[in-house]
Order: sequence, then structure tokens, then C-alpha cells
Amino acid sequence: MLVPVRITSALVDPALLDLPWSTPLEEWPAQHLVALPQGISRHIVRFVRLGDYVYAFKETRERIAEREYDLLRSLERIDFPSVEAVAVVADRQTEDGEPLESVLITRHLQFSLPYRALFSHTLRPETMSRLLDALAALIVRMHLTGFFWGDCSLSNTLFRRDAGAFAAYLVDAETGALHNSLSNGQRGEDLEIARVNIFGEALDLQAAGLLHESIDPEVVCEEVVQRYERLWHEITYEQAIEREARHDIEGRIRRLNELGFDVAEVAMSSIDGGRFLVRPKVVDAGYHTRRLLRLTGLDAEENQARKLLNDLDAYRAESDLSDEQQAAHRWLTEVFEPVVRAVPAHLRRKLEPQELFAQIIEHKWLLSEQAGRDVGMRHAVQSYLTDVLVHRPDEQAVLGVEVDSLT
Repeated sequence: MLVPVRITSALVDPALLDLPWSTPLEEWPAQHLVALPQGISRHIVRFVRLGDYVYAFKETRERIAEREYDLLRSLERIDFPSVEAVAVVADRQTEDGEPLESVLITRHLQFSLPYRALFSHTLRPETMSRLLDALAALIVRMHLTGFFWGDCSLSNTLFRRDAGAFAAYLVDAETGALHNSLSNGQRGEDLEIARVNIFGEALDLQAAGLLHESIDPEVVCEEVVQRYERLWHEITYEQAIEREARHDIEGRIRRLNELGFDVAEVAMSSIDGGRFLVRPKVVDAGYHTRRLLRLTGLDAEENQARKLLNDLDAYRAESDLSDEQQAAHRWLTEVFEPVVRAVPAHLRRKLEPQELFAQIIEHKWLLSEQAGRDVGMRHAVQSYLTDVLVHRPDEQAVLGVEVDSLT
């Protein structure tokens, strides 16, 4: 029997009405669920397949669900790296008329994993380092946007591979708030919360035997704050420049672009001694991502985009093509797409195409270094497929897998 519910949704999908809303989420039958890696949460969370997509369902109070839904929708409009809010289901009750908590529905981010799922084996120091870099960059971008998280942690973050690094996505915004800008006090409070939460998470990993013996939880929680502060300083500090060294302004902007940030304008003011202060206004991250999307239509993470653009620029130089758009079109059809098509169907769930291409580029460079010559893309692709990719685990969301089959 269908029990009436109230659904506020950005997704028009009648299949939402057919789900067992009169049953507590914890008791939903396995036929509706998909088994995916899950982070630590204070709420009941389940993954559900509707059509071709997988969604995360979180049970919480109605006011909190509606607030988080609105906030995630606002973050989506400014292209912030977070999960996509889909719906809020309220006015739930059992068939006996007992009230049930509301459910917030978000779209599962494919090829993403919670931090614990990344470390099913002992966490190596270099992996932790890349993880902390991604989290620090996410918090910096968040604060530049004017977003106060209020619960910074590894548990509230999803990670996607990004050409040897990680890209971090916000997955839980129920304690957040979006402002025009943040004060130093608000930023400091977020960092202190991050320090405490990450210390606890590192202790949890250590207790489970998943933290390398050389990693100290106290150092880990301090390190993410230090990385944040170094990146924040590079992006926001005022630089004193001599009038004869104006090229330093261009150098500063290029460094910021290399870090992945766009510069909208540069504020300059004269100071004593014939010098002037320069402060670029950083508007957003994703410099290389947007350039790649504009040229090729490919949507990639920042480090992936940087590697793909480097390959595109090298192709353009080798082909002696002056027109950037023409070079991008030819590179896409003659280089990128043939590489992706070369992957057998049964291996395509291992990595998304952009990450796959970025890793093949790196593999080609290593093979060429060993051989003392350029080994060519065809040889690099075959070598990567047979020697590397076949041994990797699947990272795409597995649709249609019964929960009981994985337990």
C-alpha cells in the first residue's frame, strides 16, 4: 500500500513514489539497495538505484534536510565541488500512522570513495599527503566562496582520483552556511573543527591498523591546517613590487593559474620608495578545467585537465597548428578518443576516461625514459592495459549489485 508523502525534488522521476517510504530507511529491503563504500555518518544512509543512476538517501529531521537541500542547490549554482541535491521526502509515516524522519536524496558521485574505502590496506604516508592536499584545497576554495562548513572532516568528504592526486568533494553540508565572505574568526573556527575531527579520524585508522606506523595522528591534524595556511597565503597575500619589475605581476598570476585558480582583477596601490602593492582577486578554482572544457568539451578534474592540456599543447606544436580550436578538435578525435576506444569493454569500469588518459600519458613518459626514446602512444596504451589497468580494482559505481551478494 502506498502511503502519501511530500516530495520536493529537482528531479522529475515518478519512480520516487514507488519506494517504501512507510518503512524506516534502516529496514528497507535489499531489492531497492546498492552496496557501495560508505563513510562514517551519524545518520542512517542507504544507496538506491533509480534508472541509470545511484542516489544516497539520508534520514534526518525535516528542517535539517530542507536546509541542506537548499544549501547544496546554492553550491551547485556556483559550481562548487559538492554532491548534487536531488530531493527531500517529508511527511513520512508508517502504515500505523507513526511519524518517520524525512529523507534527503543526493546523487552519488561516480568514481568517488570515502576516505576509509581508499585505505582498505595500510595507509601509506604519500597517500595521506595527497589526501590532505585535496582536503586543504577544498577548504580554501570553500572559504574563498564564502562557505562556512562547520564540520570539516575526512568523513564528510568524497575523493576522486585526479592524475596522481585526489580531488575532494563536500558530501555533508547540514552544518554549513553560505555568506558573501568569511571573517578570519570564521575561517579559524572551521580550521579548529577540522583539526579536532581529523585527529579523531586518524586515531580511528590507527586503531584499525590502517595507518602506517610512521604517521602520527597529531602531526596529521596539524599538517592539514599548515597546508591550508600556505595555500591561503599564496592566494591572498599582498606583494610589494618595484615599478621596474612589473613582469612580476604576470608571474604571480601564472603561479595562481598553475595552482588552479582564476584571477578576475588585480588591485594595486602605491607605497613609499616608488613601489606598489599588488593583490590579485582570485575568483574561483578550476582554471585548467574550464580551459579544457571550452576547447574540447571534456569535463575533468583540475590535475587531469592540466595533463590533458599539456598533451594537447604538445600535439599543437608538433602539428604546427596556429589555430587553438582546430588543434583541440584534431587532438580530441585523433589522440584522446582513439585511446579511450582502445580500452576493452570489461576494463572500462576501472577508471573514468579522463583519469585513464592522464595515467597513460604518465605511463608513456616512464616507458620512454626507460627506453631512452619516445615509445609512441600505441605501445604505451597496450603496455598500460596489460601491465597496469587489468590489475586495478573497479572504481565506478556498480549498478544493480545486490547487497546480500557483497556481505
